[in-house]
Amino acid sequence: MKKILMQLIISAICICGFGQRAVGTLRTASEIVDSLKGAGVIFTPLQDKPDIELTTEQAVEFLKKYSLPRYWHNVNDPLRKAIEQLVFMAAHPPYSSLEEFIKNYEYDSIKIPWEEFYVWDTLKFKIPDTEPVSFPMVDTARFETDTVNIVAESDSTTIFPTEHYDVFSETDRLKDTSILIITDTLIRVTSSNSDLPFRYYNSLFQIDSLETAVNSLINYLEDRDSTIINITGRGGGVVPMWFNSKSNNMTRYWLKNDVNDSITVWIGNGGRNTVVLFVEQGVHFRRPMRATIDNTEARVNVERQDRSRLLELQTNEIKKSLWKYKTATNLLFNQTGLFNWVKGGESSLSSVFDITGYADYDNREKKLSSNNFARLKLGFIRSGDNPMRKNTDILETSSKLNHKAFGKFDFSVVMLFKTQLLKGYKPPNDSIPISKILNPADMTVGFGLDYKPNARTSINLSPLSYKFTFMTDTVNFDQTLHGIPHDKKSKHEPGINLMVSSTWIPSWIPNQTLSVTNRLKLFSNYIDKPQNIDIDWEFTAVTKLNWFTELRINTHLIFSDNIKTPVIDKKTKEPVKNLDGTDKKTARIQFKEMIGLSLVFVF
Repeated sequence: MKKILMQLIISAICICGFGQRAVGTLRTASEIVDSLKGAGVIFTPLQDKPDIELTTEQAVEFLKKYSLPRYWHNVNDPLRKAIEQLVFMAAHPPYSSLEEFIKNYEYDSIKIPWEEFYVWDTLKFKIPDTEPVSFPMVDTARFETDTVNIVAESDSTTIFPTEHYDVFSETDRLKDTSILIITDTLIRVTSSNSDLPFRYYNSLFQIDSLETAVNSLINYLEDRDSTIINITGRGGGVVPMWFNSKSNNMTRYWLKNDVNDSITVWIGNGGRNTVVLFVEQGVHFRRPMRATIDNTEARVNVERQDRSRLLELQTNEIKKSLWKYKTATNLLFNQTGLFNWVKGGESSLSSVFDITGYADYDNREKKLSSNNFARLKLGFIRSGDNPMRKNTDILETSSKLNHKAFGKFDFSVVMLFKTQLLKGYKPPNDSIPISKILNPADMTVGFGLDYKPNARTSINLSPLSYKFTFMTDTVNFDQTLHGIPHDKKSKHEPGINLMVSSTWIPSWIPNQTLSVTNRLKLFSNYIDKPQNIDIDWEFTAVTKLNWFTELRINTHLIFSDNIKTPVIDKKTKEPVKNLDGTDKKTARIQFKEMIGLSLVFVF
């Protein structure tokens, strides 16, 4: 407390001292702020407002947080209500989708039977068990013959004996009878059907009321629905117009042409989703009559042409495009299905996506040319019960700048860059990551000569080359698997680089539907075992089946003396050990081969 009190006293003294000399010396606000900073009163400078950018999701979460009641003096504040409604509208589907769903919803499917709202019980009582009354048939023949002397028996009141009207007699019996009666009405009913959306029901006609209320609100929103449309003309002016579901407003506009002639039209809202447009009454259109020639003697002065000589030919200069672009996309599929296959094997499904973009520059006047391409090749495979995993991953780019030297030789500068896109894992358990983008990455720069015996073949020799291999993350990835020493993150190799690129299309095949492409890269390190040459050779053979489908064979061979893998014993399937107990490793050829049906898109 003593230290804090001392600091407050010193600050007060500084402020007082500043206040005494401010009257005579300080004149501007900046000078006051500078003096306060010098006195130690202001410890932090004023900060400019940063640029704030929020995505839709971030904006929704931010407004949800600050619309909570604890941030507001009045929970019914109009601003808070507006923010809540704005968040709801942004976080939910549009009204058109909501209306379509709720109109077509089957409300009868969420009703429960009416008897569920009552408690039923059995009531027992006795009722008479009587024989049915039989009425005898009366012979009326004697009445029909006796038409003169009517006797008393012909009276209708005495046709049936009186004993047949005694329906219940003393011999009648009583029998037990049971009926179902309602003893109580339930206020809340819970349905045993878990698919119903409601946890309980309060009324027999609850769903009917729900449907009526929904339709009432939909009709209300349709009546209230409105939008604004801005109508513009050639002059650039904007005239706003509101359209409402039940409005019948008409607005008058003047349409003008380029000579300032105008015509009056009316635009209005005739009904829901309806725009009415018509020309004002009293406006007439008249087309000009076709002109007739009254003076047939008129003549036009025409200069006579000498047709004995050829007209001078005028040539149009054609500007040649120096750049040519092309993009080739291939989608390769391969599928194997085995069901109850006694000879063994696994079902598999694989696909490879290969997209390459080319940009070539050719300026013969300046004797300059450039060939550039970028490529992404990504493939996945799933076999048996194993999860989906990648089996091909190449991300590379190449640029070559040539200047004409002599004959078919050019001075050339080349740049190659190669890496992968996704994470790679160490087999067989696929749980240890060994690579990802820029881990590793190879970049080669070289200067030399480029020889082109024909348009489809290029042989580039760069005696002055530099190869740079690096990794950005050596904590999670083992750089020694890629030829980099364990105590470094990169490797530098001066040497000589040879690249051969050729495409062969046999002319003896009809329509030239077969093409064979080879891309070979050789590199030798001048200072570290120059006899061990790094090899990267990719071979592709393509046979076109139609304009968008082809059969493709692709092989890829890689060899690098710096990349060593463990030696596996063929019998035990375990790594071979050195005398010191470490795994024995050696450089071996890496080979990959794929055959499949490919979908091709070139643009």
